[in-house]
Amino acid sequence: MTELDTTENARTRWQARYEQSRVREVDFTTLSGLEVEPAYGTDDSEWPGEFPFTRGLYPTGYRGRSWTIRQFAGFGNAQQTNERYRMILGRGGGGLSVAFDMPTLMGRDSDDPKSLGEVGHCGVAIDSAADMEVLFDGIDLGDVTTSMTISGPAVPVFCMMIVAAERAGVDTGKLNGTLQTDIFKEYIAQKEWIFGPEPHLKLIGDLMEYCAENIPAYKPLSVSGYHIREAGSTAAQELAFTLADGFGYVELGLSRGLDVDVFAPGLSFFFDAHVDFFEEIAKFRAARRIWARWMRDVYGAQTDKAQWLRFHTQTAGVSLTAQQPYNNVVRTGIEALSAVLGGTNSLHTNALDETLALPSEQAAEIALRTQQVIMEETGVVNVADPLGGSWYVEALTDRIETEASAIFDKILAMGGSTLTSDQPEELAAAVRDGQWLVTRGLLRGIEEGWFMSEIAEAAFQYQVSLEKREKKIVGVNCHEESVSHDLEILRVSHEVEVEQVRTLIGRRSARDDAAVQAALQRMVAAALADENTIEPMLDAVRAEATLGEICDALRAEWGEYREPARF
Repeated sequence: MTELDTTENARTRWQARYEQSRVREVDFTTLSGLEVEPAYGTDDSEWPGEFPFTRGLYPTGYRGRSWTIRQFAGFGNAQQTNERYRMILGRGGGGLSVAFDMPTLMGRDSDDPKSLGEVGHCGVAIDSAADMEVLFDGIDLGDVTTSMTISGPAVPVFCMMIVAAERAGVDTGKLNGTLQTDIFKEYIAQKEWIFGPEPHLKLIGDLMEYCAENIPAYKPLSVSGYHIREAGSTAAQELAFTLADGFGYVELGLSRGLDVDVFAPGLSFFFDAHVDFFEEIAKFRAARRIWARWMRDVYGAQTDKAQWLRFHTQTAGVSLTAQQPYNNVVRTGIEALSAVLGGTNSLHTNALDETLALPSEQAAEIALRTQQVIMEETGVVNVADPLGGSWYVEALTDRIETEASAIFDKILAMGGSTLTSDQPEELAAAVRDGQWLVTRGLLRGIEEGWFMSEIAEAAFQYQVSLEKREKKIVGVNCHEESVSHDLEILRVSHEVEVEQVRTLIGRRSARDDAAVQAALQRMVAAALADENTIEPMLDAVRAEATLGEICDALRAEWGEYREPARF
């Protein structure tokens, strides 16, 4: 709970919590052998593990548990990606993160005419539960946490993972991991949607209900700022748009009658770690603080876990350059360190060749080792929030929070509200009355293209500063001379697509088509009756319905979203 004993000072409260926490039995001294405290501050300053969690969620910081090394990977077919996963886990990776190819991301089968030439090229091709079985062959889904970066068809892909786990004999109620699912950010930045916003939100609400009841440790919603930042936003825009999306999903859960203290711990976040070192650290610290205050003061969350902002971080793909690609190792190391000093819960480090192609095995290993060097050699795990109290970092944290709050006010205004972010009691009263003010603002902003225009303007201003050489990128607009040579890059053979299509056709011919069609009809009937679609969708997946068939059945009823033309 977040009620504090005010008869004790903050340092004493933190010390009591620290002593009650599990601490790893490893060396936490400096390289020279100096003993250091697990955290630093004054008697009355904020300490790690205390509301509003600016300094981290846990009193132990990384002494209790280090961040999860979760490398994002996927290419070709399920067998090839399975081999990469085994390499990552065998060399010290702590969790998996699945990258899907474009047809899968758009809810298309590999033999769909619109999939031609794209199968396996930007991620792994997944057509059915049988592919999921191959993808995780020999990997215990009950023991390894798995993140899946997919939004439009997230719910049927989730069902395929569940069925693959069932077939492997895993207790699905104990699964742990994260599904991105975040559809708001697709309309705002990435544009990998299938339906209009309302049908997508219906599926997401179904998933939240299902996981809260059946898979309590699983996080059915990873709210993504990464793609917003990669599209060109500022740090404050990334933070504000992402947290506003998160507030929208909280309102979705509340509209379903779910208990915020039950479903909110199932929300997680995904941020970009860009190259401006201190700005990124301040962004992460401000994110935890804003989220905790809104969850407690506006949405009524009572427990620490429901107020915690847990987040995964990926280093900035948009910061990588094709010119002098070995410089990308340095960029990635700096970005990863900012995520760690900002208190990330898990981390992916980009490979040096990702601006050119999918990572080669050697480049993927260097990216993995980057995290391991930071974790094992630098001493950053020894002290929680070591930059807390820095005049610069604290001022920058406050500044980013202020900018984010101004953006929240614009979103509320777009939803027709006169309330602002500095009126939590009034906002809470509106929520109790069933007024989903942030959701209304999000939908209006999407409809009018406001988010896109804000990101486009920020991206334009940054590009102008590059053209004027006011901002520098080494190897691009300064220090352009180099002796580096071309890289050998990973290339996905056309045979991957040929074999994937052949396998898919064979699986269709071997299944019971009548059972598939009956299951799809039950799923559609549930969707149209506004019933929860997860169980009937699982039945369709068990019958070997493909991803494209499931999405097409729903497309026939809900239609496809078309973004309005804007000039």
